[in-house]
Amino acid sequence: MRRAATMLMAVIALGAVSNLRASEMPRAGGWREIAWSFPRDGWPAGRAFRCIAGGCDGAELYIRAKRGFCNCDTGVADDDEVDRVTDIDLISPRFVPAGPGHAVGVAAMLGRIRLYDLDMPDGARHAATGLALSRRCDLLVAVAQGAGEANAVQSAALVFLETEEMTRWMAEALDGR
Repeated sequence: MRRAATMLMAVIALGAVSNLRASEMPRAGGWREIAWSFPRDGWPAGRAFRCIAGGCDGAELYIRAKRGFCNCDTGVADDDEVDRVTDIDLISPRFVPAGPGHAVGVAAMLGRIRLYDLDMPDGARHAATGLALSRRCDLLVAVAQGAGEANAVQSAALVFLETEEMTRWMAEALDGR
């Protein structure tokens, strides 16, 4: 009798887990997909995620492709370009670079990354990371922002962007799929 009850509980638990939508399941590093919350503009909507664990708890990551928007010869050349293209102004128009950016490679693409301080609409201060990567004449841009420590948010976002799922999605987004 006890064995049957245990098996029944296991079946119920497996059924409950399998009924969760994929977007509700945490991904690598504790990131969960959320809705793209920005208004339509000249670029397709991207994907958005919220970190639900670790040092980036509560941080949000927004990523999208901007095809045909990059200097085909130089890629992402400087911090001014990162400031212009990364969509950080969609989160808050009141952002200030926290210092110079630096070169970075993610998912076989090269670009630049930069930290920012944000004044949020509700008066809160957040840290953000802007990332612009190039592949031929196309850009992939990402912004991670949250109330946590800037380097922790940045590190967690970079680790997540290097996962197989995200590198595959980034390649498909840049290919127009």
